[in-house]
Amino acid sequence: MNRTRWWIAALMCGFSVVNYFDRTILSVAAPGMMRELAISPEQMGIVFSAFQISYTLLMTPGGRWADRFGPRNVLTVMGLGAGLLTALMPLGGIPGLDQVLGVISVLVIVRLGFGAFTAPLFPATARMNAEWIPPHRRTAIQGVINAGAGLGGALSPMLFTAMIAIHGWRTSFVLAGAASAVLALVWYFSVPGHGAAQRQAESRPDWGPLLRDSNIRWLIGGFAALDYFEYIFFYWLFYYLGEVRKLPAADTAFYATFPFLAWTVMMPLGGWLTDRRVARHGATTGMRTIAIGCILVSVACLVGALQASGTTVLVALLSLAFGFCAIADVTFWSAAIHIGGSRAGAAGGLMNTGGNLGGGIAPALTPVIASHYGWSAGLYFGAAVALIAVVAWLRIKMEP
Repeated sequence: MNRTRWWIAALMCGFSVVNYFDRTILSVAAPGMMRELAISPEQMGIVFSAFQISYTLLMTPGGRWADRFGPRNVLTVMGLGAGLLTALMPLGGIPGLDQVLGVISVLVIVRLGFGAFTAPLFPATARMNAEWIPPHRRTAIQGVINAGAGLGGALSPMLFTAMIAIHGWRTSFVLAGAASAVLALVWYFSVPGHGAAQRQAESRPDWGPLLRDSNIRWLIGGFAALDYFEYIFFYWLFYYLGEVRKLPAADTAFYATFPFLAWTVMMPLGGWLTDRRVARHGATTGMRTIAIGCILVSVACLVGALQASGTTVLVALLSLAFGFCAIADVTFWSAAIHIGGSRAGAAGGLMNTGGNLGGGIAPALTPVIASHYGWSAGLYFGAAVALIAVVAWLRIKMEP
């Protein structure tokens, strides 16, 4: 690949890093915010899920916008808007405003806006991938892009904890939002447009053929199951280690980093491995064997982690669970690009809509299950849901 393509790939990874940092810093700030603002775990679960509602509802339109207006423009708006809404999180703690609307209402409104702007992120990167990256490199590059989510999540516990210690949680949210806006401006002024004429012809995509394709439907259902499992890590890992396993605050920030580092390392590794398997065995067999194997290993590692008494073993198994889940995640995106073709943005949007329907339920449902049956039950339930993705991959077929 030439330098322009590598630069585009690097910036798309950067969007993923910054956006997931902005998504997960709320979970880092949550324990302190909950104490200061008198928020219960169930109420915070509602705030977490607010993001997922707007993110999910606008995922499919976001994919269409990427196909119609171009991923360069859509990603620019995404970065600027997401940065603004991240910077507005302190509105939930402003005296007077929170009394008029209620703390939870303010936080929910801000997170709904953040989810709305964030929705086109991965459909747009999928479309950009389809436009700029050679077919034999697409899964590996998508793995690098998606790995940014893990890196952003890995940075947030220790970095945002340090930021809060220095600046307080309010100013720290503003600084995090500013980083997203700066990246969006760098992207817009350094990345060329591409394929505008073709996108104009496809400005009114026919959703019927996509939705009638059983492969797309299984991708949607399978990704919903996988995202339910993943989002437990994104939203409740920090709380689980600190409040359930009773690790000291510094240890919680330190150990919460490792699962996200595993995601960061294993996602591009999985993309590279999948490309090699596809080249040797074809798209269906290559992707299916990687996805199913990794999901099963991920579930087994989580089950093992819940039996572990020592912190080191617990964190190691949680890290492996999240890392193998990351490999399965990138195979879904590769399949969406492969099946969607010229409408990769729309296909990715549909799939990620399903994914975030599942992911949106997990932050709110997990503490409810935990309140009745314990946190282990909530995590076991997530592992059981992930197995639905195995069934989906047994039905997905990409060759005619």
